Amino acid sequence: MKYGAGMRLISLSHVNDPATTSVFPGDPEFRLETVATIERDGYHLRAVSQGEHTGTHWGAPGHFNAGEPLADELSVEDLYMPAVCVDLRDRCAGDPDYAVTVDDLTAWESAHGRIPPGAMVIIRTGWSARWGTPAFGTRHPGFAVDTVRWLIDTGRLGRTGGTGTEAFSPDRGGDQSYAVSKLVYREHRISLECLTNLEALPPNGFHVLCGGTINRGGSGSPALIFALLPAG
Repeated sequence: MKYGAGMRLISLSHVNDPATTSVFPGDPEFRLETVATIERDGYHLRAVSQGEHTGTHWGAPGHFNAGEPLADELSVEDLYMPAVCVDLRDRCAGDPDYAVTVDDLTAWESAHGRIPPGAMVIIRTGWSARWGTPAFGTRHPGFAVDTVRWLIDTGRLGRTGGTGTEAFSPDRGGDQSYAVSKLVYREHRISLECLTNLEALPPNGFHVLCGGTINRGGSGSPALIFALLPAG
């Protein structure tokens, strides 16, 4: 889809469907209830019941760190940033517990240039193909803790920016300490989770824009997350 002055949009969001939407264990069930119909009421309307992290979503810094900004304390600028997409499907195909290393990112930079300051660093693991199946699960690749520290210490993740993944979390699925999330979710950094359509992204040269509902004191929001690319 073309957008504005020489730009095009790509949706990175799954369609929410009670029959297929993967939900993190312990999160509220996703439900849609029809409350009005055109035949009976003259219009169509449904009630939605879900957690703030249902389906494709972003998390606010206060999701993991007390005292950090919550959804209503972020600005538009916190939800719009340059982005890169690092294709690691070959590493993750045989290792569902793969941890993205600093070497992975420096190798990517050797081919594509330095990750811009305050970027959204998205990893393409192939996990979105498992969406709606038991294989999506809580066991999935993520970032190594040292890798996120390197991104922060070198300014690639600044006061803004964050990490993006096709899975439930930037942590490896087996790490219940959420050490990576606690690092990512600081300052005004966010995490984009349960992304899809990453095959449509170039390695760099694009931005991401996050929509969603701004709940008062919210931990994040289900969202339409768009990639903005130069038209061509």
